[in-house]
Amino acid sequence: MNAITATEFAPPAATSGPRSKALIAGVVGLAATGAGFAMDHHHFYQAYLIAYVFWASVALGSLGLMMLHHLSRGAWGLVIRRQLEAASATIPFLAVAFIPIALGMSDLYHWTDTAAVAADPILSMKAPYLNREFFLLRNVFYFLVWGVLAWRIRALSAEQDRTGDAKLFTRLQGWSAIGFLLLALTMTFASVDWVMSLDPHWFSSLYGLWFFAGTGLSALTFTILVANWLAEREPMNKVFVRSHFHDYGKLLFAFTMLWAYLSFSQMLLIWSGNLPEEITFYLPRMRGAWTAASVFLLLGHFILPFLILLSASLKQRRKRLMKVAAWLLCMRWFDIYWNVVPTLQAHHGEFHPFAGIWIDLAAVIGLGGVWIWIFWGLLAKRPLLPVNDPYLAETLGYE
Repeated sequence: MNAITATEFAPPAATSGPRSKALIAGVVGLAATGAGFAMDHHHFYQAYLIAYVFWASVALGSLGLMMLHHLSRGAWGLVIRRQLEAASATIPFLAVAFIPIALGMSDLYHWTDTAAVAADPILSMKAPYLNREFFLLRNVFYFLVWGVLAWRIRALSAEQDRTGDAKLFTRLQGWSAIGFLLLALTMTFASVDWVMSLDPHWFSSLYGLWFFAGTGLSALTFTILVANWLAEREPMNKVFVRSHFHDYGKLLFAFTMLWAYLSFSQMLLIWSGNLPEEITFYLPRMRGAWTAASVFLLLGHFILPFLILLSASLKQRRKRLMKVAAWLLCMRWFDIYWNVVPTLQAHHGEFHPFAGIWIDLAAVIGLGGVWIWIFWGLLAKRPLLPVNDPYLAETLGYE
């Protein structure tokens, strides 16, 4: 069997190009977002929350896909493992980036208003859970769990690179089995804290699972874009083949279907129940200008990708799949926008879907530019393939 070396799969020098561009975009975007804060601090916090949840979903989804790969040991995950590790390693940055949300809680979360809580029996009943101190304490716990999982799995992977110890294969699986359950639980609570509690009167038992599925879709679309970039350059152009992208296309189709199934199930249950405390989420999104936005989400996030991804040949064509992934990544942002904005606008008596959207776009570009800059830096620190993984030679067809 030919030796597989770390030097052979060193990251290409060309990674400095997209990294520099990402940093420039991030600085410009954050500067524009700062100008938005000076003009309308309420809208600033809205835009920042949407951008934060979007990029956090990419990182957390990557952590989930990485652990899923260790559990399933599919060839699809082996060649993108370094990308998933680098994306999940950005969690410490996301912990720091959470500070503006903590500072803007009064602008985002109605339950932080003590007078409103005292005058509302429902909010008073939920106060032991929905209060500033417990909210911040829970989020510290989330980031500790996510950070430890990402660090430990990445550390074991690095040790595998150095030693090739066969026992590390089992240890990675063990950490992933426990970690995947912890990730699912903590992300369920985080979705309630970050987004669902924007309207503390509304609730849905499917919301956490919907959010969890959405993070997997966000991570997969981003991973496909990076994989496509690497597949055009040495040394990964020798590694990625049509079957890999066919697998990513099938996974993309599966996650799109899962998102649609959970979204439809949530709406169907609430619609059939027709309870006042549940329909408050959908009524603003089905009236006035938001009706068109809701139809666009249905078409763009499900119907169009579903019809396109039915094609087996398209899923094997890397560049076409990349375009679908780029579209779905944009739709992931719009889905979060659709979940956040109508609720916050209702608090201020406004119902304009795209009012001040330039601040929202500046925030997602600004925060994303810095996040991608960190991602590329982390990716460049390690070989692009786990060189001592026991399944690597078989995956690459070495004999």
